[in-house]
Amino acid sequence: MIAIIDYGVGNLFSLKSSFAAIGQEAVVTSDRSVIHDADKIIFPGVGAFRDAIGKLRASGLDAVVREEAQSGKPLMGICLGMQLLFEKGYEYGEYDGVGLLRGSIRPIADVIPKGLKIPQIGWNALKIKRETPLLGRIREGDCVYFVHSYYAAECDESVVATTEYGAELTAAVAYGNVYGCQFHPEKSGAVGLNILRAFCEDV
Repeated sequence: MIAIIDYGVGNLFSLKSSFAAIGQEAVVTSDRSVIHDADKIIFPGVGAFRDAIGKLRASGLDAVVREEAQSGKPLMGICLGMQLLFEKGYEYGEYDGVGLLRGSIRPIADVIPKGLKIPQIGWNALKIKRETPLLGRIREGDCVYFVHSYYAAECDESVVATTEYGAELTAAVAYGNVYGCQFHPEKSGAVGLNILRAFCEDV
């Protein structure tokens, strides 16, 4: 069973529908015991780093995420959920993240050419940087759907895929049992479903 963590932020029910489409049982939950009993965890997120980390800490689920990941259970962050797994975020100030991955979350405005729209919204190709089971069912150049204004920086040890948007931006990460996608697999058609399938069956 897959636990989709509900801390008041995220595309929860479209994610649940995507797992149903690939024949996987997933529950949307904030119940610690359900999360503990799950085989794997999805950590979603939509919005701003500051607000989301505040809600996560207020719920006490930041400790649950950290403990479950440190126990070796596979965990995947999606979009802002991926960003929160890093050490720090710089959206509306400086805030500590969950700290499972080394690196920081920085504005794409600092690295892309002026004139490109922010947020980056739409389909972009993936450049696979190193092999990981999470991306084992897709190919170099497959396109996925992004919506973001911030990106993961200073994170070379975990980057497994990037995308080009006026600069090379982190698209997916993997370090031990912790995975993350900056894009939305649940909005990325067959490619996204194959990534979710790989998370369920291959990692």
